[in-house]
Amino acid sequence: MPVEFLGIAATNDASETTARSGAAFDKEYTLRLARAHEDHGWDRVLFAYGSGSPDPAPAAAYVAGKLDRLQLLLAHRPNVSYPTFAAKTFATLDQISEGRLAVHFITGGNDHEQAREGDTLTKDERYARTREYIRIVKKAWTAREPFDHEGEHYRFHDFVSDVRPFQQPRPDVSFGGSSPAAYAAGGAEADVYCLWGEPLERTAEQIESVKAAALAAGRTDVPRIQVAFRPIIAPTEELAWEKAHRTVGAIKERRGTGPAHRRSEGIAQAATPQNAGSQRLIAIAEAGERYDRALWTPTAAATGGAGNSNALVGTPETVAQALLDYYDLGVDVLSARGYDLLGDAIDFGRYVIPLVREEVAKRDAERGGGEHDETRAAHRPQQPLAVVRG
Repeated sequence: MPVEFLGIAATNDASETTARSGAAFDKEYTLRLARAHEDHGWDRVLFAYGSGSPDPAPAAAYVAGKLDRLQLLLAHRPNVSYPTFAAKTFATLDQISEGRLAVHFITGGNDHEQAREGDTLTKDERYARTREYIRIVKKAWTAREPFDHEGEHYRFHDFVSDVRPFQQPRPDVSFGGSSPAAYAAGGAEADVYCLWGEPLERTAEQIESVKAAALAAGRTDVPRIQVAFRPIIAPTEELAWEKAHRTVGAIKERRGTGPAHRRSEGIAQAATPQNAGSQRLIAIAEAGERYDRALWTPTAAATGGAGNSNALVGTPETVAQALLDYYDLGVDVLSARGYDLLGDAIDFGRYVIPLVREEVAKRDAERGGGEHDETRAAHRPQQPLAVVRG
């Protein structure tokens, strides 16, 4: 089936390697970055959420009003608004964008970050709340008659929304996490399940966990799978690896900046992470630096396992083949974000995306356009997991 590419819709030019040059919400940069994605073959961009960051919903509305094709993925934390209110916000944005919206629900993996906006629930309580929240949003999008809700976290009566999504019956919902509680919630409710880039063997295990959770929830389908990476590409392998080592050096230098600056620009804190996904990334980095065809872990180690932080390093051809290895596992949404947000979005779009799309089209043609996991698995590399110790 066709592969989808997801980029980032940052509202300023800061990254783990680069200090922000202007305001937190730089309107011109936001549009320039989004347009670069639209013009260079990307399908969708993520408007991320942070406790002190610009509100992603109006930023997404701004971009939707300026661009015609680029699709939008809006990150949302259930603790920041009531689900009926959020459902109307999402439906309105889907109308503004004429059906280009999907919503990514974030449960939150860091107690301190959640508490910044008054969220004091435990991790397991947050997952239960997110699951309930998603169900309410879906019903609010689709209900034609007023309905009541009496749940663990939300209670209301006689609600019906007068604004409906442009997409029918509703926009897609995405969800991520690497703990049993996350698999259970996302397996039950997500249209797209999001993972951070890990070695092929471990990614295959996570996919099976998501499938098992979907089955346990009584679903007859399974979520599509998304995997996220930090691509580091150059014209030759030697230049790519030189660039990779420079990148890690810049990350480490930036991590020496003061706490307030780290918080305002999204730089990882030094504390041991609470969420299972980051803990997995740290464990993988401790076990080795290089895995499979191009996966490189020092970028994750340098950030303390913060978010999407494992890199794919090499020429465009090498990185494209590495992404195809994940496609063969059953991944069809590939998320990528470079460290030079604008430049890397352009280069990845020019040099990597066409290679992946061409090979996916060939593979689909060879098997008659089938989408069965067993057929895709036949392309899976058969070599054992390769680890180069750091």
